[in-house]
Amino acid sequence: MLEQICQLARDAGDAIMQVYQGEQPLDATRKADDSPVTAADIAAHQVILRGLQMLTPDIPVLSEEAPQPWDERQHWQRYWLVDPLDGTKEFLKHNGEFTVNIALIERGKPVLGVVYAPVKKVMYSAENGKAWKEECGIRKSIKARDGRPPLVVVSRSHMDDELNDYLAELGDHQTVSVGSSLKFCLVAEGEAQLYPRFGPTCVWDTAAGHAVAVAAGAQVHDWQGRTLDYTPRESFLNPGFRVSVF
Repeated sequence: MLEQICQLARDAGDAIMQVYQGEQPLDATRKADDSPVTAADIAAHQVILRGLQMLTPDIPVLSEEAPQPWDERQHWQRYWLVDPLDGTKEFLKHNGEFTVNIALIERGKPVLGVVYAPVKKVMYSAENGKAWKEECGIRKSIKARDGRPPLVVVSRSHMDDELNDYLAELGDHQTVSVGSSLKFCLVAEGEAQLYPRFGPTCVWDTAAGHAVAVAAGAQVHDWQGRTLDYTPRESFLNPGFRVSVF
């Protein structure tokens, strides 16, 4: 099923690119949480929802663009967790650092994950403890790798004082700023060694990247050392976390 999900992510990416490359302004409206949403978010959501309902009609779908109420989700043991366009702020900045995220959750764990960057035409995927990167038609296995000094990847749009304090105490390191779930993928492929996050994220922001990172040998833990858990809960917010190879 992984290749079918990869193709679905490509199809959603094509829908995003039709908006991204259009001549019309990339207009955004604001959702209730004040985050931006564009026509591309909605188009990608519709492509993914339609595709998943055809592929796995018995598995419910939780998408950022159509989150079900708690009473419908509370007993889900297996479900798709989707961010049709992760990095809408990067999309609006036109810097190409946005992704399509699709993950399959089983008993709170992301067991399959796909992260597709449509501008770069790069696909990261993971299943059964293996992770891959596909670029220019070539698919290769990826593994997280240690490095000294470590390269720390941080959010391009969400720096905060807590993160700055953490980096100041970290010791010798280098940093790079990247948008969307590509931060998980840089750790997964061994290009970076650490992604610390203190600011707010939602479960759909992290699940697919989490699957890729863990399958590649990285760790995804909150600041108390517990792995991020996607068991349905009333709030969609994650705790702060770190993705690391050490």
